[in-house]
Amino acid sequence: MAALQEFEKVLDKSDKNVATFRKHTPLQKVQHFLHSTPAAVPAIVLIAAIIIFGVLKGERFFSAYTLTLILQQIAIVGILGVGQTLVILVAGIDLSIGVIMVISTVIMGNCAITYGLPVVLSIGIGVLAGAAAGLLNGFLVAIMRLPPFIVTLGTWYIVMATNFIYSANETIRDADITEKANFLHFFGVSFKIGGAVFTLGVVLMIVLVGGLWYVLNHTAWGRHLYAVGDDPAAAELSGIRVKRVLISAYMLAGIIAALAAWVAIGRNGSISPSAAVTEYNLQSITAAVIGGISLFGGRGSIVGTLIGAMIVGVVSMGLNMLGADPQWKVFLTGGLIISAVAVDQWIRKVAS
Repeated sequence: MAALQEFEKVLDKSDKNVATFRKHTPLQKVQHFLHSTPAAVPAIVLIAAIIIFGVLKGERFFSAYTLTLILQQIAIVGILGVGQTLVILVAGIDLSIGVIMVISTVIMGNCAITYGLPVVLSIGIGVLAGAAAGLLNGFLVAIMRLPPFIVTLGTWYIVMATNFIYSANETIRDADITEKANFLHFFGVSFKIGGAVFTLGVVLMIVLVGGLWYVLNHTAWGRHLYAVGDDPAAAELSGIRVKRVLISAYMLAGIIAALAAWVAIGRNGSISPSAAVTEYNLQSITAAVIGGISLFGGRGSIVGTLIGAMIVGVVSMGLNMLGADPQWKVFLTGGLIISAVAVDQWIRKVAS
């Protein structure tokens, strides 16, 4: 056998142990699964809630009519939650999304009823108003580098005040809309499939979730959105235009809020500026958080937001059927929010 060369002598003295990989415990495997499938936890909670209320109320709760009625009731919040999700995924927050929706309804109604503009043009102007409000938020966050919470808190007050000043707090009646601009009620149109009753607003919510799920998972913009939310500095170093992504997220959220405005007109019938004092802003955040969207950004599935909205809807409907005090809904919602954040923190340990 030939004599060992110098470098071979060094290798001959090296450690001969083969690398081994630590086996994961069952709990760690669950943790990894939940980390890779963000919508799994809310889906489990939703199924459990349906089963619990189904057992308590039987066929009355399990009927197709009841379950689709829940979808009708969450359509507005579900759509707003979709817009909120885009902002949270880039590690932001939008406290103004609800009032952007309300002022968009007021603008659509006034353009069509008060000014006599064509309905389609009126809707377009309302959508542009939502886009402008979202663009303002995005500009202040991305270009001016102001904290998202402070920016959207400020625009919440500004848009709400503008809403009341512009509308003089006057409600546009359902009868006037039906007579002069009935197309504003488009998303309130319902249809039956067996015993299930759907509205076009529900269809829009599902299509919107499906479309954005595809965009977020199969396009460069979607991957950039997650990258910016996870680590904006690293995203910028990799060539992603972080400012452009941030502005687009906030602007698209504003457009989605305007679409929710059109759905709200169809569901509510009339247009009331006083709806600005409702908790649509917080409800959209609630749907996203319960749906597994991480408030730290960069993680979550938009399908989870829809499931989160459905969880709140199921709990609300179930408690109403049981004749429980409405405050129990508030209590349970708060508990779900805290639990969702706690689970998110636990799951994030996998990546740390």
